[in-house]
Amino acid sequence: MWVYLCLFLCLTWKPSASALNYSYSFTSGSSAGGVCKLREQFRIVGMQREGDIVLGGLFEINLLSVFPELSFRTKPEQPWCHKFDVEGFQAAQTMAFAIEEINRNPNLLPNVTLGYRIYDNCVKLGVAFRAATSLISGTESSVSSLNCSGTPPVLAIVGDPLTTHSIAISSVLSLFRVPMVRAMMQILKHFGWTWVGLIVSNDDYGLNAAQSFHQDISEFGCVAFYEILPKDNDITEIRRIMGVIQRSTSNVVVVFSTASYLLPLMDEVAQQNVTRQWIASEAWSTSPMFLTPRLLPFLKGTLGIAIRRGEIEGLREFLLSLQPDNDPNNGLVREFWEDMFDCRFKAEEAEIQTEGRVCTGNEDLTATDNAYSDVSELRPSYNVYKAVYALAHALHNLLNCVPGQGPFTGHNCASHHDIQPWQLLHYLQNVNFTTTFGDQVSFDENGDALAIYDIMNFHAMPDGTMRARTVGVIDESQPSDKVLSLDEEKIFWNFKSNSPPQSVCSDSCSPGTRKATKKGLPICCFDCIPCADGEISSAADSVECFTCPEEFWSSAEKDHCVPKDVEFLSYEDALGISLTAISLLGACACAGVLAVFAHHRHTPVVRANNSELSFLILMSLKLCFLCALLFIGQPRLWTCQLRHAVFGISFVLCVSSILVKTMVVVAVFKASQPEGQGAMKWFGAPQQRGTVLILTALQVAICTIWLTTASPVPFKNTQSSKIVFECAVGSMAGFATLLGYIGLLAAVSFLLAFLARNLPDNFNEAKFITFSMLIFCAVWIAFIPVYVSSPGKYADAVEIFAILASSFGLLISIFAPKCYIILLHPERNTKKAIMGRIPAKK
Repeated sequence: MWVYLCLFLCLTWKPSASALNYSYSFTSGSSAGGVCKLREQFRIVGMQREGDIVLGGLFEINLLSVFPELSFRTKPEQPWCHKFDVEGFQAAQTMAFAIEEINRNPNLLPNVTLGYRIYDNCVKLGVAFRAATSLISGTESSVSSLNCSGTPPVLAIVGDPLTTHSIAISSVLSLFRVPMVRAMMQILKHFGWTWVGLIVSNDDYGLNAAQSFHQDISEFGCVAFYEILPKDNDITEIRRIMGVIQRSTSNVVVVFSTASYLLPLMDEVAQQNVTRQWIASEAWSTSPMFLTPRLLPFLKGTLGIAIRRGEIEGLREFLLSLQPDNDPNNGLVREFWEDMFDCRFKAEEAEIQTEGRVCTGNEDLTATDNAYSDVSELRPSYNVYKAVYALAHALHNLLNCVPGQGPFTGHNCASHHDIQPWQLLHYLQNVNFTTTFGDQVSFDENGDALAIYDIMNFHAMPDGTMRARTVGVIDESQPSDKVLSLDEEKIFWNFKSNSPPQSVCSDSCSPGTRKATKKGLPICCFDCIPCADGEISSAADSVECFTCPEEFWSSAEKDHCVPKDVEFLSYEDALGISLTAISLLGACACAGVLAVFAHHRHTPVVRANNSELSFLILMSLKLCFLCALLFIGQPRLWTCQLRHAVFGISFVLCVSSILVKTMVVVAVFKASQPEGQGAMKWFGAPQQRGTVLILTALQVAICTIWLTTASPVPFKNTQSSKIVFECAVGSMAGFATLLGYIGLLAAVSFLLAFLARNLPDNFNEAKFITFSMLIFCAVWIAFIPVYVSSPGKYADAVEIFAILASSFGLLISIFAPKCYIILLHPERNTKKAIMGRIPAKK
């Protein structure tokens, strides 16, 4: 298989005693010192032309051979090759044509004549290896050198076309590349096939391709299964492989195999009626063995790569001008002539003792029509043509080196009389030229030839046959975005949708999710996990999610970051408007009650239990309602400092006034008893005012210490999906002390009022105070857990609600009954009625 721009050279190999030991034996003598003698002259069929510089060639010309096992202990028998392959001979003739064309070119290697030595490998590794060894070690009977080294007779070998042979030979000649695998990757990437099966032949060709394939596909995909075709066409093993193919979820199967290994599997594919997207290596992508009506339903739509087809001007005329009499020493020409015209030359007829027509050498080659003269599909021959020209350009550059400006140590050039293979390799890796067909030939930084392949597609023809058509090109000499040129409209797909199949283990993860590998499966098999809140993945198949910057949040799709919404309890949103309205309503209600009490300040209901305390409670309640407004709007430093201070002081003023009022109720009752007539002297107006002032001053002190040591400040909370503007309390201890002090006063007031609720009095205010304190304590006990669990602006709303609810509870519980009497039943607003001296109406 012509996989390469076939340059298997002794370029990087300098002959040594150990390497040449295959062909030479070392003997010593007293006079001559030491001589390396050729062990055996191998009889290898070939053709040659002498020149100043000789290139070697290995081609498959005879397809069958009788060749015994190699043995270094016994004299090896000579191979006998037969069944002539005209296509292989065409490739060999193309090498000869290219060398003659170069020799005629005055601009390429002027004053240098190239020669060639071309051998037949007989499609046998042993023959190929012997031929390669003969080319690099020479055919001289002896070499006068103690280390059995010398200048190789050929500087380069073009071929061997069989990959298995090439790999074996290259282990000695040390130049083996697999550019076709790189080309195959281009097709898989283009169609997004990341989950593919791999089947290879059990030889160096398949196994080396598999190794490279595994390495290359790991960059973007995975191998769903990997199977090696049996050498002996074992039907049990073939059916086991078919079971693996059918069970796999992969719809694409890549096959690196020769036709002979693959045919039994394809027979089973047809028998079991299996349809897959087959990807063919160049070894079978154009093989007529598979382009048959029997395999049409299963192989149509196959994509594959093939050696680049090219055109060589003048080659057909050169091929048809061949005459055996022009060079009677070239055995291959005589073999070709005998095979072509089914005759035998006289000398060989006598030797072989076979009957048949005698060749005259004047037969008309132009009258024949076969693969030899067909230059419409030049693939292997075109590769040979490029290989020879690559060597010629490398030699041309080597011979034109300017002394003192060379690439070697000390800026030296190579010696024209002793060119070393490694020197030629240096120039070969820098070759860059364009063929007359328009293909660029060059090498990358690793010295690998930049691959160029045709992409083939198996098409079903109207007559029921199948044909491989070119649908694109892979040319690594082009810019990276143009390496693959594919005409997708020309591709036939063997699927109902007539479109490329999907072949992935898991569907691609969309942006906003990340891949999570499934345990025990290849990395191509994964689950798609949505990104967490505040994280995004902007590209498909992301392996991780990324956290948004501090002031950004993930979009609803989790595929990009968006600025966070700014949140605070605003006067513009519905909640803020509602709370503001309720707060103002409460303040107005306090003002209304205060106006009623002021207007009726001389009535008994108002004067009872110290009207001054009643007015103080109403004023403090009004402040409580209004302080709720400090919690609405974007927090500022002054609002953060004032909101809790005003709230704390207002409620302490209110609760302490209620506490004193409760104490006065108890003191009045005690004064009415004989044993407690002196009780009121401790609860006169000055004492009441003083008590309220002292209790309030303690709260003022708490607020002052809090504000001066760890003052509440505006805080931009970015930990959630929104930027929440809030007031950081600064010191939680200070905030807790403020609330705790209010709670303590409320609890004492509730306790005293509860104890005094049943005192014998017609208008016992302790009952209403008990109820008001019960509401107050219940609201603030419920406030704490709700406040802690409320996010953002709702925490402020909860605190405002607690302020308003407790304020309304105090206002209604304490003052609603009095207003009811003052406004609706003024007849009961008398001293006698309050003292219980007016009988109730019947």
